[in-house]
Amino acid sequence: MTSSKVPVAIVVAGLILSGAVYLSMGGGWPSFSLGSGTRGDPSLVRPVGAEDHILGNPAAPVTIVTYCDFESEYCKGFSGTMNQLVATAGAGGEVAWVYREFPLTDTHEHALAHARAAECAAEVAGNDAFWRFADALFAAWPAEPGEYGEVAERAGIPGDAFAACYASAAERVDARITADRENALAVGAIGTPYSLLLARGKEPMVLDGAYPYDALRQIVDEALGNAP
Repeated sequence: MTSSKVPVAIVVAGLILSGAVYLSMGGGWPSFSLGSGTRGDPSLVRPVGAEDHILGNPAAPVTIVTYCDFESEYCKGFSGTMNQLVATAGAGGEVAWVYREFPLTDTHEHALAHARAAECAAEVAGNDAFWRFADALFAAWPAEPGEYGEVAERAGIPGDAFAACYASAAERVDARITADRENALAVGAIGTPYSLLLARGKEPMVLDGAYPYDALRQIVDEALGNAP
């Protein structure tokens, strides 16, 4: 057992206990599952800003904003696709990827905990650390909260700082997760991954589901005006 895993395991145990107390008092996290809710308006997508998790060029002419769940196998696969897209189509700075939290707590037991952990990775060590943690968390799929210390270590994130954030930042990071989820519902997401392609001078384009690389590359090339 690594030294970074011990404090995280203790923290998670404490959070589970405090969560049980909270639920016994009538509180709870609003749950959203596949097939619930109504379709929204893609134009309500929150503008991409410095607070977002951005992979690639923040000034890229094409940005794909994805609302996702770290416990979703579809998001796991789509993450690999998007990493490949940014590395190829985005190699010249033309494509960026924005990840926003949309944990489906009704269907995935650890979705909220995973989102909190990823947000703590970003808070402790910055944007690049968020992406390293995200990659490591998806690589460990299906991960358990007790593995966060090892995931953070693989991502190069200081274990003690990460554990301290996870222990104390629930209210702070939950506000961010709530904002992401509310925007996901506003634009029309009911499942994950749910993406919007944003291109300069064009209306947002809905990409609902885990598109394969070839199809996504064609869509991006068309948005960039590079289609044959």
